[in-house]
Amino acid sequence: MASTRKTRAAAAAPETLPSAVSSALPASAVPAAIAPPRVGEQIQRLRTERKMTLDDLSRAAGVSKSMLSEIERDKANPTIAVAWRLTNALGVKLDSLFAAPKAPEAIAVAGPHDIPTLLGHEAGYQLRVWGPIELAGHFEWYELTLKPGGALVSGAHEPGTREHLTVLQGSIEVEAAGTAQRLKAADTARYIADQPHAIRNAGKGEARALLVVIHG
Repeated sequence: MASTRKTRAAAAAPETLPSAVSSALPASAVPAAIAPPRVGEQIQRLRTERKMTLDDLSRAAGVSKSMLSEIERDKANPTIAVAWRLTNALGVKLDSLFAAPKAPEAIAVAGPHDIPTLLGHEAGYQLRVWGPIELAGHFEWYELTLKPGGALVSGAHEPGTREHLTVLQGSIEVEAAGTAQRLKAADTARYIADQPHAIRNAGKGEARALLVVIHG
């Protein structure tokens, strides 16, 4: 079914995207002030928002990694068929590539229901993801809540990654690089996170902390 839709989309549309089409028109027919859409930039943004690597999108769309890299850097214009495969793999409509980018809001407000929450029921923790999705993998911050006896145990992150934990309530033990430190409210621990590490509730009541992760 997917191959039939792809064939129809390619047949029903021009072979290349508007930036290539406009270059073939007489200069008088193309307004000088109108720049062609940066399709590659849009594709890269959509891929990053979905936490997909070049390899991930390449496999999902059936487009070579080298071609995808050229497209994202606006070194090459994809055909309509290729663009359709990429947008289909990204879960968006083809015309979204040509939408004018929205001006950033001066103040963007996220309500409580807009904040993702990760629950570790058996481990007794809750992580509220305060950082925006576009910074994931680079700079992240969370509100960590630990039930009595709860723990957040993590494997090694990328080389050079460090975590910064500030206790807001209760008592917490941080274990990293084979050592452990017990923290009370208002204490901050800064530690390497490119080795297995753990954050444990060291008290009898609920504990809360601000956790900042800076990837290497």
